[in-house]
Amino acid sequence: MKLILASASPRRKELLGRLGVPFEVIVSDCDESLPDGIPADQAAELLAVRKAAAVAEEHPDAVVIGADTTVILDDLILGKPRDRAECCEMLRMLSGRQHKVVTGVAVFWDGRSASFSDETLVQFYPLTEAEISAYADTDEPYDKAGAYGIQGQGGLLVAGISGDYPNVVGLPVSRLVRQLRAFGLIP
Repeated sequence: MKLILASASPRRKELLGRLGVPFEVIVSDCDESLPDGIPADQAAELLAVRKAAAVAEEHPDAVVIGADTTVILDDLILGKPRDRAECCEMLRMLSGRQHKVVTGVAVFWDGRSASFSDETLVQFYPLTEAEISAYADTDEPYDKAGAYGIQGQGGLLVAGISGDYPNVVGLPVSRLVRQLRAFGLIP
C-alpha cells in the first residue's frame, strides 16, 4: 500500500508519522478558494477533499490523505496572518475567548473516498498587549491559521481545550486511524 499525505504541513507530517506507516508527501496544487456562503465549519472538509482528490487523480494506486484546518471565531474563519498587524489583530480577537478549531480530513483509495471534520474548542487566556507583541515577534504565528501554534510558544496563550489535541495541531489522528481501518487499510 502506497500512502500519500497531500499536505505541506510539517505538523501533519509529524502526526501521521506517529502511526509508524511509511508515507510520502505530495503537495496538492488545488484551488483553495472558498465558495461564497459556505458555512465556516464546512470549509476545512471541503478543502481537504479538494486536496486529496487532486493528488489521487495523479496517483490512483495510492491511499491519499488530504487535510485542512480552520480556526473559527463567531463564524469568522481566521486564516494565516499576512503580516504582523493582522497577526496582532487576530490574537486580540482570540484573547480571553473560546474559538473552534476544525480539521477536515479526506481519504481517497481505490475509487472510494470518505471525509469528515473534527472540532475542538480552544479557550485563550486574556492576553496583554505585551504578550501579543512578544508572540507576534516570533516566527511561529505566520504560517498557522488563527495566528498561533498550540504545539509551540502559542500553547502558552491557551487556557484549555475541549476535544482532540492533535486536531488543533492539524490532524485528528485517532479518527483518521478509524477511517483507515474502515477501509481495511490498517489493522
